[in-house]
Amino acid sequence: MSATDQVQNLILESADFEDFLNELARFSAHQMAGDGDDALCGITLLRDRKAATIGWSSDSAREVDEIQYSLSQGPCLTAAEEEREVHVPDLLEENRWGPDYATAVASHGLRSVLSLPFTLQGEAKAALNLYSDVPRKFEGNAAARARDFTREISQALRLAVRFSLHADSASNLRATLESRTIIDIAVGIVMAQNRCSQQAAVQILTEASSNSNTKLRDIAKTLVDSVGGTGARTHYEEPGKVRQGTRS
Repeated sequence: MSATDQVQNLILESADFEDFLNELARFSAHQMAGDGDDALCGITLLRDRKAATIGWSSDSAREVDEIQYSLSQGPCLTAAEEEREVHVPDLLEENRWGPDYATAVASHGLRSVLSLPFTLQGEAKAALNLYSDVPRKFEGNAAARARDFTREISQALRLAVRFSLHADSASNLRATLESRTIIDIAVGIVMAQNRCSQQAAVQILTEASSNSNTKLRDIAKTLVDSVGGTGARTHYEEPGKVRQGTRS
């Protein structure tokens, strides 16, 4: 069974998006280890100038990926940003990203790193990060196998990232709607309490936010909770859907 077929099975068998990415990282680590050795794998997504590990074969893999994020430099960031392969034969002989990076990753018992960029569409960039406790692990046939494997699973990851972007957009939209609803309710409460206009009520809330150095949404939520005793809920329906109990 090809790597593409196995990745497709992972998509079908995974419980959710996050589960798929972690399974993909574990599968990648197993594929690249070979010869009974162990390997770690992390999948880095770079978007809006922010980097994050979206899939990891183990907690250790995520931790060594995050070392690069904290330093804002390292092989996986270089591979993703510049869309080129980056190889670290031996961390004990590495100085491209300064001594802090190599020392920190080597402290986890690791010696070699290979980062391979994924071909994605749009502004997002990604890289597959492989780590081994064996120096010069990812050379020769191992490196060629890693390149072939990355090309094979690029389409699956491209789809996964696209789903991730849609999920983020939906989550942000939901948060915006919830925030807008709470603020609107708070404005109504201030209008009723002060017998003032909507514009004046907004001004009162804005000044309270500024004076207390508190976000407007938090000020609004505190007010709504103090009146109703429970948090407000956002209700919205799909276009064209008729609410039960209403008449046309």
